[in-house]
Amino acid sequence: MHTLLIIIWTGFISIVCSTAIILASLMNKSDDVLHKIVKVWAKSILAVSCIKITVKGLSRIDPAGHYIYMSNHQSNFDIPALISCLPVHFRWIAKAELFKIPMFGCAMKKAGHISIDRSNRKSAFKSLKNAASIIKNGVSVLIFPEGTRSLDGSIGQFKNGGFVLAVDSGVPVVPVIIHGTWPVMPKDRILIKPGNVTLEIQRPVKTSDYTRKTKDDLMKRIRQTIYKSFEKKKSFEKKKES
Repeated sequence: MHTLLIIIWTGFISIVCSTAIILASLMNKSDDVLHKIVKVWAKSILAVSCIKITVKGLSRIDPAGHYIYMSNHQSNFDIPALISCLPVHFRWIAKAELFKIPMFGCAMKKAGHISIDRSNRKSAFKSLKNAASIIKNGVSVLIFPEGTRSLDGSIGQFKNGGFVLAVDSGVPVVPVIIHGTWPVMPKDRILIKPGNVTLEIQRPVKTSDYTRKTKDDLMKRIRQTIYKSFEKKKSFEKKKES
C-alpha cells in the first residue's frame, strides 16, 4: 500500500512540477526558480517515501564554484536524494530515453539538462562536446559514470564518456558517494522501503593535469575514491548488524 501511494504521488507531483517548469521557462524565469521547483519535486518524493538523508562533506565544495559531480548509481532514489541535498545548481547528463517521457522530458529540456544517446557513439560525443562548452561557461553538471543503476548494490565499471568531458572542460571532478538507496529500491524490485540514506561528498579532483590520453588514469582515481568509501561504509554497517 505504501509503495502504491508513492507511485501515485510521484506521478502527480511530476506532472505538476513539469508543468510549472515549462511555464516558468516560457516566462523566462531564472535558473533559481527552476531549481526550486525541482527541489520541491525531489523533497516531496523523499518525504512521502519516508527516506531520511544525511549529508557529509559539504564544506569540501564551494557553492559558488562549478564542478562535474560524479556519483555511484544504486537506485531510482539517487536522483531525488542528490537534487534535494546538493546546495548547488547543476544540470544532469542523462540518457536520451528520459527525454522521451511526455511532459517530464520536455521539462528536462527546458531546465537545460543534457541528453546523451548511448546507442549512437557520434551523437553521444557531440553531446559531450556541447556539455564541455556549457561547463566552461560556469555551469555544473552531474553524471553517473556507471551509466545505469547497479544490479547487485555494488560499484560497477565506469564508462569513459564523462572523463572525456572532464579533461576537455578542465573543471574539477567531485566524487559523491551514495549509501543506502539500494535497499530502498533495488533495480529489479518495485516494492519501496523506508530507509536512511547518506550522501558523502569528497574533495574536488583537479582535471587540468589530465588529457584525453590519460583520462583512464583519472577514471581509475575517481572510481577508487568512490569504491573505497562505499566498501568502508558497507563493512561498518555489517559489523553493526553482527
